[in-house]
Parts: sequence; C-alpha cells; structure tokens
Amino acid sequence: MNIEIDKKSTAIVVIDLQKGIVSMPTEPYSVDTITNNAVQLVQTFRKNNMPVFLVHVGMSADFKDALQPKNDQPMPSRSQMAPDWTEFITELGPEKTDFIINKRQWGAFYGTELDLQLRRRQIKTIVLCGISTNIGVESTARFAYEYGYQQIFAEDACGAKSKEEHNLSMKTIFPRIGLVRQTTDILKNLE
Repeated sequence: MNIEIDKKSTAIVVIDLQKGIVSMPTEPYSVDTITNNAVQLVQTFRKNNMPVFLVHVGMSADFKDALQPKNDQPMPSRSQMAPDWTEFITELGPEKTDFIINKRQWGAFYGTELDLQLRRRQIKTIVLCGISTNIGVESTARFAYEYGYQQIFAEDACGAKSKEEHNLSMKTIFPRIGLVRQTTDILKNLE
C-alpha cells in the first residue's frame, strides 16, 4: 500500500536515540543502520519545516521518579549509567526548532507534554522510529493509537535486543495500528 504524507500535519517522533541506549547491541539492524536511517528522516523533516520530536528517557539524580515495580529484570541503577547516558547521539542534534521530550518510563506520552505539543501543531500523523522497537517505540505507539494518531513506523530505523522482539512488534502489533514502511519509502514521500 502506498502512503501519502501530508507535510502540514505530520511529525517525526524519535525514541531513545541517546548515548546510553545506542551503546547496547540491536537486531535485526545494527545501531549504525538505525541511527543513519533516523538521522536521514530527521534531516528531511527539518528541511521540510516539519516538527521533530526527540524523546529520551532519564531520571532525576535521586532516581526517585523512576517507576519501581517488583520485577525479574530490574533497570540498571543510576551508578551503573555513564554520566552522558541520557544525551542524544551527536548526529541528531538537537536543533533549536526540535521539541525535546523527557520521559520517565517506556512510552513517550504518559507524564509528558508530547500529546499537547502535537495537538497544538495540528499533527494528525506521526512517523515513529528508535530503540527499542518492542519497548519504547511500541509503548509510544499504543498510546498514539488510543489518542487517535495515524502512524507510520520506519521499520529499518528501529531495533530491539533480538530479531524476534523486533519482528513481533513489526509483524503483529504495528500493522494493526499503523503502516510499516522502510525509510526509503518514507523519504520518497517527503521529496
């Protein structure tokens, strides 16, 4: 299915392309492939004067604002994180016109102003990419679906801990709530 992107009502939302997260291995695409594709998308959105939302996850110094459920795989403690863990990768910028969203949990909507800022700009469609496909991207996508946004997933600008985790989201969840496309397909529609 072909896609048509309305430049006046579409924004890109980039999930967790930050130094602490891109330091982990990803599949089925390498971190380099994911970041190169995401950067191409972001640069094209900027060139077309379309909104760019860069999302990163970070906690306060005392870590008290982190969700702390009892679980079998706890998050790393603050002392295990490098000082630049929350900083965006250099290639992304950010630039002055970008919107920075700081989240405290997996999804980019809950407890942030992402929805408010998208609605103020009459955004109806979001292009989603980032790491991790089945965690930050999927959590954001599920909220976006419930809020009524149209979604386009840049499949090769996403990655997860394993190919299976990535594919479960891309082949089972995302086709039910949006369009799954390659970066080149999205870029062609923005030319």
